[in-house]
Amino acid sequence: MQKFCTAILSFVLIAGCAAYKSPDRASWGNYLRGASFTDMTESARTAKKPIYQGAGGKTVAEVVAQSAEMEYGDKTQNESAMCIGYMSELETALYDALRRPGLSVQRAGTDVLVILVRDAIMELNAPEISADGDDNLSTIARILKKYDATFIEIAGYTDSMRDTNAARAFSLDMAERVGVFLGQHGIKTSRMFIVGRGAARPIAAQDEWGRLTNRRVELRISPVR
Repeated sequence: MQKFCTAILSFVLIAGCAAYKSPDRASWGNYLRGASFTDMTESARTAKKPIYQGAGGKTVAEVVAQSAEMEYGDKTQNESAMCIGYMSELETALYDALRRPGLSVQRAGTDVLVILVRDAIMELNAPEISADGDDNLSTIARILKKYDATFIEIAGYTDSMRDTNAARAFSLDMAERVGVFLGQHGIKTSRMFIVGRGAARPIAAQDEWGRLTNRRVELRISPVR
């Protein structure tokens, strides 16, 4: 009996320490069903909102549960104040949890932007989530599950490449891989917009060190109004 219990414990420990591996690419469509493969524009968010709500999603006002108070004031102004407060809390939670190399959290108006340099989430020489990436993305997923009245744009970027089609495909692979991970960790795909932008919008020089920074995934998180 003791040997049996030891064997079970060993199995649990090994399973718990097993490295994350993305599912087969052929199955990604199943994991990402419900995600939108387009930029998260205002019109795209408006079009997606009924789908999001149909999947059980709520607006920030509904989550904050202050709708009754809005009847006694300017509803639009109160909703805006709620969104600002809600997103400030989200920004603080992400910032406090992600003080790690290769990660940054920024505010962009009402939205929150999380920049994930590729080497902070992917294996160096393989298109796979690394052990550090598993930890970083698991932390992000945990926070996004709590602050779930949000849309999430997952955008992949590369450094400058001669083949623009290859750059776009490479960047989309990164974005989809992160989307699959988040979907597996409890983030509803009805919240997701997934795009690969290739070498567009560099955030650093295209030198040896800048290229490492430009290879990245950005999560732009926007409140659902």
